Amino acid sequence: MEGMFGPQILGMRVDPTSYEEATRKVLAWAGAGESRYVCVANVHMVMEAHDDPGFKALVNAADLVTPDGMPLVWMLRRLGYPHQERVYGPELTLRVCEEAAKQGMPVGFYGGHPEALRALVGNLKARFPGLQVVYAHSPPFRPLTPEEDARVAEEINASGTRILFVGLGCPKQERWMAEHRGRIRAVMLGVGAAFDLHAGRVRQAPSWMQRVGLEWLFRFFQEPGRLWRRYLKHNPRFAFLAFLELVRMRRFT
Repeated sequence: MEGMFGPQILGMRVDPTSYEEATRKVLAWAGAGESRYVCVANVHMVMEAHDDPGFKALVNAADLVTPDGMPLVWMLRRLGYPHQERVYGPELTLRVCEEAAKQGMPVGFYGGHPEALRALVGNLKARFPGLQVVYAHSPPFRPLTPEEDARVAEEINASGTRILFVGLGCPKQERWMAEHRGRIRAVMLGVGAAFDLHAGRVRQAPSWMQRVGLEWLFRFFQEPGRLWRRYLKHNPRFAFLAFLELVRMRRFT
């Protein structure tokens, strides 16, 4: 369905976009020194938004929401965007880093395990030799005190970071970005799984599994203890609710 910001899936905004357009927007905002945030949406995020109106509101208020998961791509095609392709967080991370390296745009990373963060930064700097990584911090796995949070914002701003990749996991990273828009002078991208993927801690699903929407199954077999509740809770409900939404659309067209 169309909302005031464009198409929505189960009430959550998802923007028809491409890697090229998303990268161009991020670099333009960063070059202007603007404070913005980008959500990378999949079924998990849509269902978190469906269950929590407050979370839905902050995703809908983002500056860009890309279709990361193939089920969302299929829904957008049904909603009148037949050529929509996936804009996958780990790939978007690479595209933005490549362009940032070319333009000399300073980047930073916030989130992940300390070891993964070190590996992530090392791997990206090796892949993009001109990449200026001016900030990297792995926060503790607990809520920060107001004083600690203020210090983090000050350190990010003082570093000169203009693009900040945030890897705290959904929905934590989206809440963090929304809370810090206007406080952190950078474009924040919530790319979650990209941290472990580009650090070499987890493997990427084969391209054929990605194309047919089975990446979740590949990830489940890698981390069953962590992911089974999420997939059992969200995937069947999404399939049922998305089907009902498509039936309602057909009825009114």
